[in-house]
Amino acid sequence: MNFPGVSCGRKAGLIRACIILSLAAAVSACASKASNDTYGLSASPIIEGPSSTAKQILVPEPTALKALDSEQIVIRLSGAEIQYLAKSQWSDRLPKMVQSKLVQAFENTGKIGGVGKPGEGLAIDYQVVTEIRSFEVSTEGADTAVVEIFAKILNDRTGTVGAQKAFRATFPVRGSGNPAFVAALDGAFAEVSADLVAWTLKAI
Repeated sequence: MNFPGVSCGRKAGLIRACIILSLAAAVSACASKASNDTYGLSASPIIEGPSSTAKQILVPEPTALKALDSEQIVIRLSGAEIQYLAKSQWSDRLPKMVQSKLVQAFENTGKIGGVGKPGEGLAIDYQVVTEIRSFEVSTEGADTAVVEIFAKILNDRTGTVGAQKAFRATFPVRGSGNPAFVAALDGAFAEVSADLVAWTLKAI
């Protein structure tokens, strides 16, 4: 790179400045690239069940296999083959989102004395311990969202399990594109969470 009439020292300075400007432009170009579309779980099911206003429950974060314990949206191509939905992601780790939505679902019933997450200082009567077994769109045959959550009710005072049950729902993918896949997952989760909360109200 030649700069007529410029000393060697100033040439070196100009070269360094050009390199810095080039790097800044490259970083700016990377920052301006479109990020993945981000989705949350929006379902707020209507739940029927007996009132247990004297009881307080704790909802720990669900456990899940590594494939589900992330922000990625799972697509199952076959029994053993999965991929992640391109250019899309959950707004947080899936177990954390499910925990938050279950807490909201219990709160919205108005039928229990209190509900919270670990560390919130509630005097707990029961824990609702859950495991996410499926949270995916199956593309075998017609595209279908599949959500399965296993739950058990743990008496916090005695450490014994009073009841346990698997909750599973399917929901058809209506339309095309990533939003249709997410809407189907949202629909399946709404059914599972409604059944799980109603079952808990009866069991405690």
